[in-house]
Amino acid sequence: MSGLQGLAQENIWFDKSRYDEAERRFYEDMNGIPQTSQVKTALHGSKGHTRAQKPRERKTSQNASKSEDQSELVSRLKSLELDNKNLHKVVDDLRAVLSKLESRMAVLEKSQAPASKTVTVTKAAPVQKPKVEEHNDADDDDIDLFGSDEEDEEAERIKAERVKEYAQRKAKKPALIAKSSILLDVKPWDDETDMSKLEECVRSIQMDGLLWGASKLVPVGYGIKKLQISCVVEDDKVGTDILEEEITTFEDYVQSVDIAAFNKI
Repeated sequence: MSGLQGLAQENIWFDKSRYDEAERRFYEDMNGIPQTSQVKTALHGSKGHTRAQKPRERKTSQNASKSEDQSELVSRLKSLELDNKNLHKVVDDLRAVLSKLESRMAVLEKSQAPASKTVTVTKAAPVQKPKVEEHNDADDDDIDLFGSDEEDEEAERIKAERVKEYAQRKAKKPALIAKSSILLDVKPWDDETDMSKLEECVRSIQMDGLLWGASKLVPVGYGIKKLQISCVVEDDKVGTDILEEEITTFEDYVQSVDIAAFNKI
């Protein structure tokens, strides 16, 4: 048996690719999918069309940009023209104001010229002094720009009166008095000390600027109680040292005095 006869008897599918292509085309036709050749032609046609359109779009965009630039230049030129007109108007107004000021200055110089002439005449001719003085007084009244000595004296007098009134008002105001609130702990010798007599002795201390307040008995221990009493003092008149010395003079009742609290009012 030759080789060709052996191959003919073998079960080999040599045309499988053709059948696969035919099957693919069949299913594409059924599903409405265009074939690859049609897609390629369509792609080639669209590419040519887009290539033809690109130069046209570029030309139109360039023309549009040119027209926009021209319109922007025109608008800028118009705005510059308006600004130029406004500046010309402002310059004209300033010139008119300057001319008015110059004319006023000329009038003032002419009005002050006769006054200076009269002053020179008075110096040269003392015989005509009374007449010239009357004329000068009238002119001085008209051109009195800086005031007179009488006005300065009047202003000084008014100022002095106001200062005097302010000093009087300040003197009438009452001065602030610095005061303090003090809480004292007065301790007895033992539990047999008469606390009512001890409080009476403490309150018997009277000074200028001292005012006694409320009091109470506070237990310390072992039946002993201390007297806790408050007072208000003027700082310039009464001090804590003086109070302690005065209270400790009652040696029969007082063992010691301590300051429990001290607050400024």
